[in-house]
Amino acid sequence: MVVNKSLTTYEIMDAQKDDLPAIVAIYNSTISGRMVTADTEEITVESRFRWFEEHSPNFRPLWVIRDRESRQICGWLSFQSFYGRPAYNGTAEISIYVDEAFRGRGIGRILMDEALNTCPRLGLKTVLGFIFGHNEPSLQLFRKYGFETWAHMPNVAELDGVERDLIIVGLRVQA
Repeated sequence: MVVNKSLTTYEIMDAQKDDLPAIVAIYNSTISGRMVTADTEEITVESRFRWFEEHSPNFRPLWVIRDRESRQICGWLSFQSFYGRPAYNGTAEISIYVDEAFRGRGIGRILMDEALNTCPRLGLKTVLGFIFGHNEPSLQLFRKYGFETWAHMPNVAELDGVERDLIIVGLRVQA
């Protein structure tokens, strides 16, 4: 899929194993901010091999979005199974990560548009986001698409001695 946004063209594609170093680098860049992930130390590419293999284009995709001109990976989106039991196959968690150099350029919206448009093909009826309560940019993005708070879990995470809330947002997807 090719999308023109703000005079820059991006391309969304299924992630390849060669993309894993860039995916991990983008993920690791969010750790120090203590707003996006519950990981407190950087992860390795090797530690993500199994996670990468759990994705498949027709069930739980993992996408990268590239700048078509530079070919740089600007961000990524993953669909993760919810709860890991067959009765929940119609539900998935969406995670979006954007490279620091590309934040504020609509990459999250481009990825969300494509994700929600792809849900029917994937057999998804419900999508979820697990977002820290203090991560207002991510909460705003999901709410802009109609996600509602389905759970508020107070003080379930601790980052550098500060207890943090987890907000689970959900959206029923129209077929």
